[in-house]
Amino acid sequence: MNLVDDSLSADVARDGRLTPGMTDRFLQLGRYAVATGANAILFTCSAFGPCIEAVSRELAPMPVLKPNQAMIEQAVTRGHRIGLLSTFAPTLQSMPGEFPSSIQLVPKLVEGAMAALDRGDRAEHDRLVVQASRDLRDCDLIALAQYSMAPAAAQVAQASHLPVLTTPDSAVAKLKELLAG
Repeated sequence: MNLVDDSLSADVARDGRLTPGMTDRFLQLGRYAVATGANAILFTCSAFGPCIEAVSRELAPMPVLKPNQAMIEQAVTRGHRIGLLSTFAPTLQSMPGEFPSSIQLVPKLVEGAMAALDRGDRAEHDRLVVQASRDLRDCDLIALAQYSMAPAAAQVAQASHLPVLTTPDSAVAKLKELLAG
């Protein structure tokens, strides 16, 4: 099932930081998911790492994944210089610290892409993501930081001539592994 609190991203953009109230909202979402019979939880906004970690601690040993966790694990096994494309500025504040210090991370904000998506202009969003990916051609691979970027993965791979990892593909593979084990 899918649970959505689509005001959280706007709230963190407005406040400029995570707040205890945001963590409480994540905990409430996690508790609700458990009450409905969920076997695992996958959150989908990487800017909320500490909030998701609070849910993971509370619900352990249930698998609770941050959206980028599995992608980061895959990326560090496949490259040393990793291009990190993001359409949401707070992600580039939180996500780089989740990579090991041995990785050379090349973060890039895709200016205007999130606004295009908010207007319902998927084509413009994807065009901007693809255009930004060309600046990362000197990397070993490109990691797309937001779930909303995943539909552009094939175009990014074609434009950059690099392997591309997406958060949903990596996360689903990891959850399958955790739930099978």
